[in-house]
Amino acid sequence: MSFLVNIDVDDLEKAIDFYRSAFELHVGRRFGVFGVEMLGSSAPVYLLMKSPDSIAVPETRLQRCYKRHWTPVHLDFVVDDIETAVQRAVSAGAQIEKPVTTQEWGKLALLADPFGHGFCFVEFLEGGYDALVEEEA
Repeated sequence: MSFLVNIDVDDLEKAIDFYRSAFELHVGRRFGVFGVEMLGSSAPVYLLMKSPDSIAVPETRLQRCYKRHWTPVHLDFVVDDIETAVQRAVSAGAQIEKPVTTQEWGKLALLADPFGHGFCFVEFLEGGYDALVEEEA
């Protein structure tokens, strides 16, 4: 099985600029005026042009909204230098929602892109998530 990421946006060129600048991704393929494949991560990211207020889910009245919104699914970008990554993303237009914090497993920063989608930067410290694993007795 392979994995890819689809992100709805209301301004494709603005999204390309943001994801290029914030995450150092590059355009792979364009799909007319409706989408673009961004490469340079472990999974391809597809930016999909979807009109604001268009129906987001068939058979409902839920509409797309590009103000800050919440969803139980978000992206974590694993980076080697979290402070540099946060600075680069903010310079590209991201908003910091929770500055860098340090836990026993690593560092974490919570942000939002210009399209209302939340994402995190993660910088693992030695051991990473293994620091959280409890040994069975």
